[in-house]
Amino acid sequence: MTDPQPEQEIIVGDLPKGITLASEPVGNRTWNVLGHTYMAKAISSGSFAFLALDPAGTGVPPHVHTTQDEHLHVLEGIYTLYLDGEWLTAGPGDTVRMPKGLPHALYNRAEDAARSLIWVSPAGKLAQLFDQLHNLDDVQEAVRISALHDVDFLPPGSVPGA
Repeated sequence: MTDPQPEQEIIVGDLPKGITLASEPVGNRTWNVLGHTYMAKAISSGSFAFLALDPAGTGVPPHVHTTQDEHLHVLEGIYTLYLDGEWLTAGPGDTVRMPKGLPHALYNRAEDAARSLIWVSPAGKLAQLFDQLHNLDDVQEAVRISALHDVDFLPPGSVPGA
């Protein structure tokens, strides 16, 4: 009789298994990016997910992710979104899909804070971008740094209503 083989963990990619607690970021990575608070929830080469806390009156101007698909799942509040020439709103429970290369923007134009889970695939350089944007107040410098991380902002005034 042979000894049974010990159970082996199957690992397909570099996303670690487990649970990220609601109150804790992955790797203690929390960023303040131009008035928004982002808390890492999952980081791997295949995807990057973060909780976004967006105070009333904040937004992310029109931009394009050149290498990533982006998703936003609304947990609380109402987001006003620009998606490839169209203005839409999304509320709790809604999931917004923003394919790579698609110009998009998101704003919290409501009176209350909004909260969402955002993820991109593949992860690309977004977490590293947030590392560099953390506590940066210079919008023009943020735009310059973003372009180095595959996020291109559209020129101001190029999207009516933005």
